Amino acid sequence: MRALNDNYIWTLRNATHAAVVDPGEARPVLEYLARERLELAAILATHHHPDHVGGVADLLEKRRVPVYGPRNEPIATLTRPVSEGDTVSVPELDLTLSVLDIPGHTRAHIAYYGAGMLFCGDTLFACGCGRLFEGTAEQMYASLQKLVSLPDDTLVYCGHEYTLSNIRFAKTVEPANAALEAREARDRRLRDAGKPTVPSTLGEEKATNPFLRCLEPAVVDSANKYLGARIADPVRVFAAIRDWKNRF
Repeated sequence: MRALNDNYIWTLRNATHAAVVDPGEARPVLEYLARERLELAAILATHHHPDHVGGVADLLEKRRVPVYGPRNEPIATLTRPVSEGDTVSVPELDLTLSVLDIPGHTRAHIAYYGAGMLFCGDTLFACGCGRLFEGTAEQMYASLQKLVSLPDDTLVYCGHEYTLSNIRFAKTVEPANAALEAREARDRRLRDAGKPTVPSTLGEEKATNPFLRCLEPAVVDSANKYLGARIADPVRVFAAIRDWKNRF
């Protein structure tokens, strides 16, 4: 469901219960639960930013449920701190998700992975990645590499609808990438119809997302032109195009 300006709150559900991921505000969640006649079973947070946890306290006033989130981030409403190696079980949904540490956007950002789904908050976006607010380029690059080691058919559920602007930047970095042209045409049709462009798949991200393509010659060349220097190390390429995107 949509929230705030361009956030997504993801819902995992069956006929009677639902868990929500990154509820930046409570209202759309409460409306959805009432409309669908569902009981809230759990709340999962990927990081501490208010647009991802701002609705947790209000939801807990309606129903006390477990609140999972990163072990080392300041989330006052957290009841089940988790980090890599932990699992999250929602028995009402017969669902178990693995936790991955993916710092970079924030100090201890996490992702949830399971059943062919990846909930990655603001680390990996459709055709983009998050800003480095609390982490380093080295951390973010390593986090993205961890995510792309998952199967290509993994569905990527990110935190924001940034896809078309991300594609515009990606085409600047890699203008000859035909997969980007096809993706832009498809995703523009979706947005024109009022539909989300996500989830994408990891396979699609590997083919079109410049932040996952830092070894590709065209991406390296574009990073060199941006810097006015010769670099080839993928972390330095990543850092260059992340800085470029900040100014784009």
